[in-house]
Amino acid sequence: MKRAIIGYHLDEEHDWVAELQCGHFQHVRHQPPFINRAWVTTASGRAAMLGYLLSCKKCDRGEPTDAPV
Repeated sequence: MKRAIIGYHLDEEHDWVAELQCGHFQHVRHQPPFINRAWVTTASGRAAMLGYLLSCKKCDRGEPTDAPV
């Protein structure tokens, strides 16, 4: 299910996590060459992706929302 990014936070390992409109969280790592998300490395890049739709596998599985940060 596609859900919009509404915010971000850093996890305990300092990786960026997208906060989705459904209440779930999803890591948005930049780890080339396997994962290429250079936009996550800057504040302006992250801001530009607000509203972008990500596939939420947690919604697909009917999981409860994640705990607020």
